[in-house]
Amino acid sequence: MIYADLHMHTAFCDGKDTPRDMVEAAISKGLKTVGVCVHSYMDFYESWCVKKECVEEFVDEMQALKEEYKGKINVLCGLEKDFYSNQSRDGFDYVIGSVHYFNGNGVLSTVDENPKTFEDSVKKCFDGDYVLAAENYYQAVGEVVEKTNADIIGHFNLVEKFNENNRYFNPLSPRYVKAWQKAADKLLLTDKPFEINVGGISRGWIKQPYPAQNMFKYLKERGAKFILSSDAHAKENVAFQFKKWNEDYTTGE
Repeated sequence: MIYADLHMHTAFCDGKDTPRDMVEAAISKGLKTVGVCVHSYMDFYESWCVKKECVEEFVDEMQALKEEYKGKINVLCGLEKDFYSNQSRDGFDYVIGSVHYFNGNGVLSTVDENPKTFEDSVKKCFDGDYVLAAENYYQAVGEVVEKTNADIIGHFNLVEKFNENNRYFNPLSPRYVKAWQKAADKLLLTDKPFEINVGGISRGWIKQPYPAQNMFKYLKERGAKFILSSDAHAKENVAFQFKKWNEDYTTGE
């Protein structure tokens, strides 16, 4: 039985619906706990992040929903903090630590916005070497808990979002495997749970959750903890296919 979904976004950042909509959807799915998040503000990039002046409004709204829905569902206020963000966690109940950018030659460029920006990022920062870009990404991922003081590790292999059918690189190449395993080994030392994040599935980009199944097996064999997360950006995707992925993926059966 799945009782919680701690990763979803609203119109305060790049989501579609209100925090209340997401809480109501969680109740309709039979959840006992719901965590609604904002993407941390970024001084250099605002298109999908919460605006700095809206953080207090979001926290206040979440506090009001906690009180209103007390006894019906446990409401938590979450922050998905990017590796390159300096936002404080003050006022939030928990932090999901994520990496959404490459850092090539001192230039930050997005990993997961859309295929075109992904391609442009790799061309601009890494001369079109997708595995080199992935190595850069995983270097940050390995340090994301330390950098963000995260309670949960977000979408471990987000760099594969647009790589369905090995469109850009072979995820079994030795360089790529070495990069993600090095990051995984660092994160395992933190004892923080990894998301089983189905957001890429609900939005039609990939066919399996983050982390990929071979990564999940590696982590599980080394004692990693996991939680299911929808990464929903619309109310209809709260707890998306949780039953399926809990049975077919999280248990490893």
